Amino acid sequence: MKKLKSILFKYKHAIIILYIPIYLFWFMYLEKRTDVEFTYIHCFIDDYIPFCEIFIIPYLIWFLYVAATLVFLFFQTKHLDDFYRCAAILLLGMTTSLIIYTIFPNAQNMRPHTFERDNIFTQIISVLYATDTDTNVCPSIHVFNAVAINVAISKSWYFKDKRAVRIGSNILCVLICMSTLMLKQHSFIDLVCALLLYLFYYVIIYKPFKSQPPA
Repeated sequence: MKKLKSILFKYKHAIIILYIPIYLFWFMYLEKRTDVEFTYIHCFIDDYIPFCEIFIIPYLIWFLYVAATLVFLFFQTKHLDDFYRCAAILLLGMTTSLIIYTIFPNAQNMRPHTFERDNIFTQIISVLYATDTDTNVCPSIHVFNAVAINVAISKSWYFKDKRAVRIGSNILCVLICMSTLMLKQHSFIDLVCALLLYLFYYVIIYKPFKSQPPA
């Protein structure tokens, strides 16, 4: 019993998991809405961005990128402020995005109806298009979370001296952000709004506190 209590206390920050079903239920509800008028997001820059199916690779790596980083920071119990700050900014950004989607229904209509090439990448994209609606796009949660994870890695005490990891994360983050545009999943406006939203929460979550070495 004492061992169990010790484990529960050590990993009490796992309570964040309780937010996952709330987020999924809310997001799925918004995805299924058909009784609202959507505002379509588009700007002239979007017309100059080509469709490139190979960017489905970094787009899908995003899921592993976010999950693996959170799990890694979760188990760095000697320096949990890295996990708490990352988790806090993710929750704030995702919740704010859902609130925006709720009161300002938005969508985009830039997806190609046909593909010039038939390959494994376009086949995967066809599945993505079929399962992921073109609504709830601004701000882009994909972009927000990618930037949040990248900053969490760069600010983490564990990765302080691991320059290769930080550089790799920077490159992957940029590729993920580009993928949302290259796959015509998001407008350039969605990307900018996600970056502005992240900057807002970064000032609140990261600026007041400086990472300290683990005891």
